[in-house]
Amino acid sequence: MIRLFLMLAAFSGFTGVALGAFAAHGLKTRLSADYLAVFQTGVHYQLIHALALFGVALLALYQPGKLVNTAGALFALGILLFSGSLYLLTLVGISRFGIVTPIGGAAFLGGWLCLGLAAWRMA
Repeated sequence: MIRLFLMLAAFSGFTGVALGAFAAHGLKTRLSADYLAVFQTGVHYQLIHALALFGVALLALYQPGKLVNTAGALFALGILLFSGSLYLLTLVGISRFGIVTPIGGAAFLGGWLCLGLAAWRMA
């Protein structure tokens, strides 16, 4: 799992930076200010949780366990659902994608809860 979490962290960090640059330079004139802000929110949360995945991978080296693995899985799912739905919402313009966003947010919250519980149980 450590390798998977590191690879997901690297992929999420890379694509987060690329999408942020794309928004700043390529979408500035194509999206409304509101949609650009929504897209940037997706980038922001993706980059934060790329770092969280990196932290989970490091923690799994020293304190492997089900809670740590679940935290990493929920962070990855949250990136996909939360940030992904915001990207689709702004680029495709189908507002129905917005219904997925809170599910991704709940995955982020679950990941942080699992990480906190893992920390609580550490010796």
